[in-house]
Amino acid sequence: MSESKYFTATLVPCMLCVLFACACAPETTVEGVLGLQAQGPTFLGCAAVSPERITFSFDTPVSVTALRFDPPVEIAKIEDGAVVQANFAVPLAPGTPMTADLLVKDGKGNTLNVLTSLRSRNNQFPALVLTEIRTEYSKPKVEFVEFRTESPGQLGALRLVTTSLGFATPLFEFPQVQVSPGEYVVVHLRTLDSQAVNEVGSDLLESTVTESTPGRDFWVSGAEKRIHKTDAIALLDQDGNVLDGVLLSETMDGPWLKDELKQGAAYLSSHHAWKASAAGQTQLLPQDGVPSGPTTTTRTICRDEGTGDTDGAENWYVTATSCATPGLPNKSDRYVAPVK
Repeated sequence: MSESKYFTATLVPCMLCVLFACACAPETTVEGVLGLQAQGPTFLGCAAVSPERITFSFDTPVSVTALRFDPPVEIAKIEDGAVVQANFAVPLAPGTPMTADLLVKDGKGNTLNVLTSLRSRNNQFPALVLTEIRTEYSKPKVEFVEFRTESPGQLGALRLVTTSLGFATPLFEFPQVQVSPGEYVVVHLRTLDSQAVNEVGSDLLESTVTESTPGRDFWVSGAEKRIHKTDAIALLDQDGNVLDGVLLSETMDGPWLKDELKQGAAYLSSHHAWKASAAGQTQLLPQDGVPSGPTTTTRTICRDEGTGDTDGAENWYVTATSCATPGLPNKSDRYVAPVK
């Protein structure tokens, strides 16, 4: 679909044009009004509410002049209003990446053109648990987040978030991948080799660059640092629900030193993904996180895979030196601080 051709064919004298480059969420936009000075409609976001339906929300009722998807899909019905509903003739595969090109008009004749990326509804997320985290970097060993699947399912549109970007912006959004129970999935948080491959098929040895693992490997593009010893990490579904999360803290006393760390802890708490260590405590503090001070590139933060998930620091430990196991079950060897 040619973007410029579509715009040329559908522009009218009074128009607002809004481009959204990322997933369905409102952003700061540049708007230009030609002709009439009346305030036009504002795009608030979109949501994949079912495999057969996607909604687009506006601040005022609108009618749809044109709607196209890339890749093309057959639209069975469009319902106008403040919440526009696009109904598909055939349910979409879960987590399908798409681009919607939408032209709407309000009751005063103002039009708005929206171009936004989105994912079709995924109702097949597997049960999963975070299992191992490396927060430190020493080339060629890069930081990673690992989780284990507990049931079969589809990863498409699963999001990995940390406090570095905020929980509204994913650090990594997973492509469409069908997984089996017991798989270890490793998200490498830097890409140092252009030949790094995201393993989306059945071959878990497809990625052969340095730091590839026996598990299923994914790579975050770029080489900047994205995770820290004090951090909040979570895996989210399309609705922002926390499927699993972990709170890390380099120090065990005092308050949070940065607002984003306090907000990250509050986010995990509000989603019932992490609990306080003291009864009656209303806010998560650094003392409630997994103690991450001793971690190095070979001493990672590991879940005790022999215990149940209590959403607390007691499930986690720092492994002994050279006992990191990305893509494999965790070793039980634990770091012991030297006696001073």
